[in-house]
Amino acid sequence: MELYTKVTHSPAAFHLSHADSILLLGSCFAEHIGRRLEENKFKVELNPFGTLYNPASVASAIRRLIRPERYTAADLFDRDGVYHSFSHHSRFSCVSAEETLAQINNRLEQAAEELRHTTRAVVTFGSAYVYRLKTTGQVVANCHQLPDELFVRERLSVEAIVEEWTALLYALWEHNAKLKLWFTVSPIRHWKDGAHGNQLSKATLLLAVDRLQQLFPEQLSYFPAYEILMDELRDYRFYAEDMLHPSAQAIDYIWERFAADSLSEEAKTILNIWKEIQKAIRHKPFQPESEAYKRFIHQTLLKMEQLHQKFPYFDLRNEELALRARIMNYEL
Repeated sequence: MELYTKVTHSPAAFHLSHADSILLLGSCFAEHIGRRLEENKFKVELNPFGTLYNPASVASAIRRLIRPERYTAADLFDRDGVYHSFSHHSRFSCVSAEETLAQINNRLEQAAEELRHTTRAVVTFGSAYVYRLKTTGQVVANCHQLPDELFVRERLSVEAIVEEWTALLYALWEHNAKLKLWFTVSPIRHWKDGAHGNQLSKATLLLAVDRLQQLFPEQLSYFPAYEILMDELRDYRFYAEDMLHPSAQAIDYIWERFAADSLSEEAKTILNIWKEIQKAIRHKPFQPESEAYKRFIHQTLLKMEQLHQKFPYFDLRNEELALRARIMNYEL
């Protein structure tokens, strides 16, 4: 008996491995997937501009990474003693322009250098709606709670998204020909757009991504995060308290689906071994000074060494140092 409708799709012809460098850009759903990748020891550059919601702002961020011109004080504005950038999330905002610029430009330089070597990217679109500054026409990545009357709000068309991203992807591959990308549409509902407006926004994003995938079938793939939450997990128990964001359980489920579809077989093997090592690291003994526990730590260190020897790019130096320090503390 089938009790729910399982979402099926064609997985990408390419995969993620621990040897890859991975860039994630976009909405807070990209943050969730990025954190899971970081926890599992993938080499990740996660949202160097902070959370971005619309395709135009994500495209602007990538163009800046391709040509990393440093931001200056002219790119900031002061609101109530805090300096913000219209190109960045508020996590970069500080009480001094110097500190704000230092954070912004450090991440810019780091991510721009990484982009030269990045082999995989995950791009998550959250909304097709954008806010333009009336004074300049600039699409802002974040309004930073400024009054609505300073902006013009509009919904991007499928054609506009496809046109901008087609040109951007050609520039991106000229910069780094090895890069392959997954696109996702965030399942997080933007309820301020209204139920119908949210659906129109998501439909616009889905159609645009589908068109791009048709244009570049070898370099682009689509992962159906939106469809999995809407159709497989169509129950409010899979939402957070605001009834708009997915719950932790839903995020874990979608991560498992993403991992199953997108990770290489080697990466899956590594994760199974790493999961057992993690359990050992987190284990809290009743008698930490006992010889039995010391043997347990040495066995865990041996497993870590064997894993690293087999897969040299799987970095366990921090965990190894922490375990060795634990042994030294017990022997003192």
